[in-house]
Amino acid sequence: MKITKSYLLILLTIIAIILVFLVNPFQEDLWDLNAKLLKEQVLSIDETNEEVILTDITPFEWDAAYSFTPYTSKEKIYQTIGYKWDNISETVDEGMNQIVFVKDGKVVCYLYGYPANNGFGIYFAGTEHKDGAAIIYAKDNLNFKVEERDKILYLSHN
Repeated sequence: MKITKSYLLILLTIIAIILVFLVNPFQEDLWDLNAKLLKEQVLSIDETNEEVILTDITPFEWDAAYSFTPYTSKEKIYQTIGYKWDNISETVDEGMNQIVFVKDGKVVCYLYGYPANNGFGIYFAGTEHKDGAAIIYAKDNLNFKVEERDKILYLSHN
């Protein structure tokens, strides 16, 4: 059987399409997807709520959440979390959030940036920062105070 150029082109096109669906280079990372879901959940909090339990509003499972102080290096974050993953940035200002949610030792949500840009901020105010990181655990069902300032929603653990 003789293979024509058009037959070969069709076959290669079909293989390329199958590979795109299997590998999907445009697929969003789990931590980015969960960050968007968390943002939707936080921004939908009823204004009358004075407090929320963080585990009640996170649309994913997590064991621990780490809040890093400004200017914490990537290497220190990787060391604290226990492994490296893509797309991490170092904070460059005092007012930025850098929070990593972990489940079974893997990052499941990564929040980064200014609350003004994200529409919300989460702070572990009542938690001591040790070596640049504060850690909270989902099993503790911690209450977070809900406060809106300048149309930005803030959740703070007291």
